[in-house]
Amino acid sequence: MIEADSWRLAARADALWLRARMIREIRRFFFEMGFLEVETPVRIPAPAPESHIDTIASAEWFLQTSPELCMKRLLAAGYPRIFQICKCFRAGERGDRHLPEFTILEWYRGGTDYRTLMGDCEVLIKGVARELGFDGAFPRQGRRIRLEVPWERITVRDAFLRFASMTDAEALRRDCFDEILACEIEPRLGMEAPVFLYEYPAELGALARVKETDPGIAERFELYIAGLELANAFSELTDAEEQRRRFEKALEDRRRDHRPAYPMPERFLSTLSQMPPSAGIALGVDRLAMLFADTCRIEDVVAFTPESL
Repeated sequence: MIEADSWRLAARADALWLRARMIREIRRFFFEMGFLEVETPVRIPAPAPESHIDTIASAEWFLQTSPELCMKRLLAAGYPRIFQICKCFRAGERGDRHLPEFTILEWYRGGTDYRTLMGDCEVLIKGVARELGFDGAFPRQGRRIRLEVPWERITVRDAFLRFASMTDAEALRRDCFDEILACEIEPRLGMEAPVFLYEYPAELGALARVKETDPGIAERFELYIAGLELANAFSELTDAEEQRRRFEKALEDRRRDHRPAYPMPERFLSTLSQMPPSAGIALGVDRLAMLFADTCRIEDVVAFTPESL
């Protein structure tokens, strides 16, 4: 048993070295861009209520599903460019692409919107690829993924029209939007080059600002590379009353679905109106390592999984 465990850990050496080089390059990118690296608590009294994300309890508090609430409080306090690489936790998530404890990169920019973050992603990921020895493209499961910029941008509405068996509006009415996206659309995104999927329906952007010209659309995008969702970004909502209404709706949905209810994050809501127009993004570090290590299993790029402890 001990020998088998040691062999398994030793077999991951290449992936763990790749991961370490990748994280070093991520930090270099943000330092050179004038971002402040921050650390916020992993254990918090109240998470952001979301309909389909379950937290892990830690005594009377919770392990964070994202560092966003504390990081946005820093934005409100006057820190205009911040980033963090940290552990996050979600209950009931385990699969080839999911772990209940995972590593996330999150960064925020004051005074801008989500379109700026698309450019950040292009420069950051190209730089990481170059540091790992991939110049302009990298191999992925027998394919060659090109990284030349600009990367394709496609709206959610157009993606449903191009790839799905129904429109996005119909999928929302039938309550199968996530299923259609995951089964019919995601496997076809970013198979030759990265793709930004943007302009989500407003009801699917719980913390996102809606477009001034179309209140039915959230200023949100997700980045896909080789069919893998890698990042999720918003232009941040700064209307505290609207944010409270959305949280209350999420808590209603959770009660209806017999999911645990969470306390309202009052300190976050009390400072939200002080936050400048901003944009924020979460990028999966484990998934980025999966792409560059050319593996389809998240366990291949972490030293330990829950089952190995």
